[in-house]
Amino acid sequence: MAPTAPSAAKSASPSQPSGKSEVADLKQQLRQLAGSRAPDADDQRRDVFKRVISCMTAGIDVSAAFGEMVLCSATSDVVLKKMCYLYVGVHARNHPDLALLTINFLQRDCHDQDPTIRGLALRSLCSLRVPNLVEYLVSPLATGLKDPSAYVRMIAAVGAAKLYHISATACLDADLPAALKALMLSDPDAQVVANCMHALQEIWTLEAAKSEEAAREIETLYSKPVVFYLLNRIKEFSEWAQCLVLELVSNFLPSDNNEIFDIMNLLEDRLQHANGAVVLATIKVFLHLTMSMTDVHQQVYERIKAPLLTLVGAGSPEQSYSVLCHLHLLVMRAPMLFSSDYKSFYCQFSDPSYVKKLKLEMLTAIANESNTYEIVTELCEYAGNVDVPIARESIRAVGKIALQQYDVNAIVDRLLQFLEMDKDYVTAETLVLVKDLLRKYPQWSHDCIAVVGNISSKNIQEPKGKAALIWMLGEYSQDMHDAPYILESLVENWEDEHSPEVRLHLLTAVMKCFFKRPPETQMALGATLAAGLSDTHQDVHDRALFYYRLLQYDPAVAERVVNPPKQAVSVFADTQSSEIKDRIFDEFNSLSVVYQKPSYMFTDKEHRGPFEYSEDLTNLTVGAETTENAISAQRYQENDNDLLLSTSDKEDNATATSNGSSASTYNAPSDLSGPSLLSSQIPSETSLINPGAPTYSSQSNFSLDDLLGLGVPQASAPPPAPALILNSKPVLDPGTFQKKWGQLALSLSQESSLSPQGAASLMNPQSLIRHMQSNYIQCIASGGQPPNYKFFFYAQKDGSTAFFLVECIVNTASAKAQIKVKADDGTAAEAFSTLFQSALSKFGVS
Repeated sequence: MAPTAPSAAKSASPSQPSGKSEVADLKQQLRQLAGSRAPDADDQRRDVFKRVISCMTAGIDVSAAFGEMVLCSATSDVVLKKMCYLYVGVHARNHPDLALLTINFLQRDCHDQDPTIRGLALRSLCSLRVPNLVEYLVSPLATGLKDPSAYVRMIAAVGAAKLYHISATACLDADLPAALKALMLSDPDAQVVANCMHALQEIWTLEAAKSEEAAREIETLYSKPVVFYLLNRIKEFSEWAQCLVLELVSNFLPSDNNEIFDIMNLLEDRLQHANGAVVLATIKVFLHLTMSMTDVHQQVYERIKAPLLTLVGAGSPEQSYSVLCHLHLLVMRAPMLFSSDYKSFYCQFSDPSYVKKLKLEMLTAIANESNTYEIVTELCEYAGNVDVPIARESIRAVGKIALQQYDVNAIVDRLLQFLEMDKDYVTAETLVLVKDLLRKYPQWSHDCIAVVGNISSKNIQEPKGKAALIWMLGEYSQDMHDAPYILESLVENWEDEHSPEVRLHLLTAVMKCFFKRPPETQMALGATLAAGLSDTHQDVHDRALFYYRLLQYDPAVAERVVNPPKQAVSVFADTQSSEIKDRIFDEFNSLSVVYQKPSYMFTDKEHRGPFEYSEDLTNLTVGAETTENAISAQRYQENDNDLLLSTSDKEDNATATSNGSSASTYNAPSDLSGPSLLSSQIPSETSLINPGAPTYSSQSNFSLDDLLGLGVPQASAPPPAPALILNSKPVLDPGTFQKKWGQLALSLSQESSLSPQGAASLMNPQSLIRHMQSNYIQCIASGGQPPNYKFFFYAQKDGSTAFFLVECIVNTASAKAQIKVKADDGTAAEAFSTLFQSALSKFGVS
């Protein structure tokens, strides 16, 4: 066996730690160096400390060397102190029992002659975050706020906020907020002032929910003396601190117009600042202060335009994108203001794709009668771009401009020229836009159809482009000589077309063509309905069945439904409501502008998908549902505005359940492709589908509820279930609730509605909790902020040990509640759910 290598050979490099043997070796070396007074002792300690930090970085547990590290901290070397504090800060949180060993030397270092060591020690002391050691933090913090060194005072101000998060009571009892406020208004160092202001905002904002005094303190923070004191010193602050001050000023409510103009005069030079964050924060102040002054507000737009355009052209692509997002928001509110600067938004060759895409949106938004020709000309150049996504976006931009302009002659000509380009994606995008243009401008149908008629459907591969072409073939079949024959060839290749969207459009187009040119389309219609009825996609099958029944009922009625007189579309729906846009504008200079959605949509947990509320519900952790209990919903988004019917998956499942089978099989009638399609001798569809069902009569009322039904006879109503009675005083501790929630399977998952009065009444969780308690339903945990609240309720069946557990997520904006029920007695879950929803619906109703 080979001899063991000597210990000196085990001194691995800092980048190659070797596990337990390395830790033992480090402990031994640290113990030897702890009391050494050799001239090179500090250098040796540095080498060993570096190896310890290297092991810690590599994920090796070096907490065994905690005592030796503390012993070696008795040095005046700042580098050694920094490494020791780093080690202590990491391991103190994981080993609270060892943290007590660090208190003495940290408190001693807080009184060191070197202000750097005093500051580092105070920061490390506050970073231990061990509740049992709070009593040792108060005195050093109070002393640090009075330290002659600005660096120590700066650390102490942040430390006060850390102490509040560890123990709010200790922070308030020591009167640290008052000391911070006094320091903020008197300290000569600007960074100390900024740290004090930030700490005070954090403490008082969190405390305001529990204390009226804290709410009053926040008001004093936004008072005129404080605001103008900070503004007069704003040039002394760092860029980060300036943004803090400007954010505070944006919440200030001036008493008159003179104060508004004074603030704007003080901040005028901030618009020329080199830092984009400072410029955007200043713009937010200007916009918010002048909201009630229309004329001045317009002048502000003129004033901020040049700084914003300068930021777009200078700096990194990331900064350009952020500033463009804010510019886009402003353009949506005042498009005429930027219409003369459209060339600033032309795409540069070096721009990343995300910047180019946003510039295209800007060009679309600012296009008007004076600049449309130049903008469209520029966009047409991008259509041949090697970057395919940008080429697509440029074509869509041309179409959007055409839809919002009155004089579209030149734009339509440009779009039709795109169809001559031998590129599939260009043709597809252009066909979609031509379809929308014809819906708004029917008078252009002859010019467009003349060009579209020369396009072969075989050359179009993208489903949305093919669907647009089929729509035009059906809508304008009377003007296109070959329309029936083109549609017939598409029907013959039905099995080769895998897109449900194309099949749906094909069904509707053939129906429209049949009513305009019956002799040429009758055979194609029969083949289309036969193919649709045997299609495996539910939406395609349902539409074919609907059309078949319409024709069977009365062809004249079918024509009025499928091919009514068309009216030009005046305005296309906007993707964002004005309320959402106003919310985003209120959150100017934040991520809301970049994401183009209000903050609650990406910070509230309900809008982020599956989540846990453990931090809000007194550490009650609710695990994710198993895949067996998860409900998957796949929805097919239909873009055809002529869709006549959609059947949801819930209705399908309900029908399948009521028929006692998991799936229904439909067989197309054998005579659909023959000439006798509309013959009165065709047996009724219900008899074809279900021979045992009553024969359908065309004279009967055509109920929408039975439109896709199979003639199932109505079953007699089941006898009423016995009323569920709940225990008036159920008892269940949180631990048992959590255990049961993890073990029980999901019994029910439903959506319920609140009354408008109830949604308005839910200002805090307690109001709903009291209401449910009056119905013998208790709450074990709750949390959330408007408009989203989450509750965990429980109830007990009277005379039984069976419990019902409920997770209820309420959105007051939509007045909807998502309910999940788990029950010891699964047979009573339905009755309890009915009782729970009844109680919920009565909330807020007098």
